[in-house]
Amino acid sequence: MIKRLKSRSPYVGYAFVAIVVSLVCNFSYLLLLVANQSDAGQRRNARIRDNRTIIEVCGKLSISGDGFGYIITESGDSIYIDRQKVHWLNLQENDSLRIEASEQKYIEAEHLIMRRVLERNGEDFDYGALYRGSEQWHVVLYQFIFYFILAFVLLLIMNAKGRDATWQQFMLRSTICALITFATYFISPVPLMHSGEVIPVYKSRQLVEFVVVLKSCFMLAVVILYSRIYTLIYREQQISLENEMLRNENLTTKYNMLASQINPHFLFNSLSSLSMLVREKDEERALKYIDQLSYTFRYLSQNGSNSTFVALREEIQFAEAYSYLFKIRYADKIVFDFDIEEQYLDYKLPPISLQPLIGNAVKHNTISSKQLFRVRIYTKDGYLIVSNEKRPMLEPNPGTGVGLSNLNSRYQLLLNQEIEIIDNNKEFTVCLPLEKPNE
Repeated sequence: MIKRLKSRSPYVGYAFVAIVVSLVCNFSYLLLLVANQSDAGQRRNARIRDNRTIIEVCGKLSISGDGFGYIITESGDSIYIDRQKVHWLNLQENDSLRIEASEQKYIEAEHLIMRRVLERNGEDFDYGALYRGSEQWHVVLYQFIFYFILAFVLLLIMNAKGRDATWQQFMLRSTICALITFATYFISPVPLMHSGEVIPVYKSRQLVEFVVVLKSCFMLAVVILYSRIYTLIYREQQISLENEMLRNENLTTKYNMLASQINPHFLFNSLSSLSMLVREKDEERALKYIDQLSYTFRYLSQNGSNSTFVALREEIQFAEAYSYLFKIRYADKIVFDFDIEEQYLDYKLPPISLQPLIGNAVKHNTISSKQLFRVRIYTKDGYLIVSNEKRPMLEPNPGTGVGLSNLNSRYQLLLNQEIEIIDNNKEFTVCLPLEKPNE
């Protein structure tokens, strides 16, 4: 998971966010223009106290240095045009206009004010072209590319040198991005609604383009918020990964400690059995016993610190070798019945799971020549079951409970399951869950 997180390029996420920001900026400007028109109409209506008769007039347009327009008629009358209308309608100096106008009481004085344009330079004025012109593909593409590049650069600055920046570094980067956004505002594209031409802000008649300001502020806010939120999420993921690594290391350490506690117990019993055979001077059986004992020790040395799993077939081979040692030790007074279904041979379980169960069965029961002591090891319903009849000893060996406790702890650590112990007057049974192998 950590390698996957590190190998994933952050630039893909930056590009995706930049695309979204650019699309929102470019496809929201029509709504902003409608809002501006509505707001301007409300302000104009608040100032108009009286409406007079509408008249049609013709004349030449003259635009003042501050952007206001005046239509000079042949009679020398001057008709006022609001600066926002001049900008929205993309009216040009010396345009020949036929308009509707009315004499209105504006604040304290009466003025002739243009209501709408009827003709421009001898052609009918199409208000629909104001919006159709802005939909030309090259206008949209130009604005999209501009805001995409700007948003992508800001994201790179906000996330420079990884995502471990301090709060002071975050504020510094935010300030740098704000300055860059302010500087690029003057070269931000402004579409001329009537002609479809795109010009930078510094060439526009208005220094403050309300729509461009909104786009720039929106883009800056999204970049800063995205960077901060993503940084917090990234840090949370890093903490989770570190906690998981610590947890796995802790489980491995605990497992190795539990497995190491088995070795002395097993070694003590093995040496006791071997010493008995040596005293009896049975060379053939002693050699075979040593072979089985060496196999048992080899299996234990290979899997004693194994914190994963082994196949059931390997554990059964170990159990057969280990149980043979007891059969030799007790002169065939003990019988081990193995009944393992073939379908379970590849199932998994923690290694050395059967050793403490077989050892406890022998240790805590009376084994005599009058009646064979039988231990059954078989599979059923996804469990490996070890069951033996109960023959209480006259002087019971004090049990520490370490064997079963360790075994249960290993199952909890590796399988997140517990072993099942059934103890009644006749039998003592332990059921070990088996892990299904990966397909």
